[in-house]
Amino acid sequence: MRRLFLTLPALLISVASAQQPGKPIAITIVTSRGNIKATLDSVHAPITVANFLKYVDGRLFDSSSFFRAVTKANQPDNAVKIEVIQSRRSPTAGTGFPPIPLERTSLTGLKHRDGTLSMARSGPDTGSDQIFICIGDQPELDFGGKRNADGQGFAAFGRVIKGMDIVRKIQNGPVNAQNLVSPITILKIVRR
Repeated sequence: MRRLFLTLPALLISVASAQQPGKPIAITIVTSRGNIKATLDSVHAPITVANFLKYVDGRLFDSSSFFRAVTKANQPDNAVKIEVIQSRRSPTAGTGFPPIPLERTSLTGLKHRDGTLSMARSGPDTGSDQIFICIGDQPELDFGGKRNADGQGFAAFGRVIKGMDIVRKIQNGPVNAQNLVSPITILKIVRR
């Protein structure tokens, strides 16, 4: 009798390929204000989704927070105004992963619309673990948009399907500049 042994990488590849192609990946962001349910588009933004899921599966978002709330009123120095809430990983969550290549909306076809999840970045190919959620349509965050001088936009990779009321409550919290006075705790992010 011949036995087949798979290495861990081969096993992970076989498990990943067993998923139904094109099926959105469902997640729940469990916050101190309530749950936000979203789907991730691994077909159009595979690099960004895979990166995000490394943090989710490694539980590196446990006890993190939504720390930033951008409204039209708190961007006095920005000619192009946006509306988002942004999260960051807890500083005690351990070491993150290297930055990933920017999946531009010009290639993915995904747009920054109301409820879009996207990867924050400081420059092209610098996204890692900070995400934001759009409140209202934000075309200036797409490729060619004018929010960033480089015009490269951000990597949209999912969308909220339930809980935009929670997102709006977070955005409307008291802020000091754009930082929430009391950051909203992300208890965990899980696949569902």
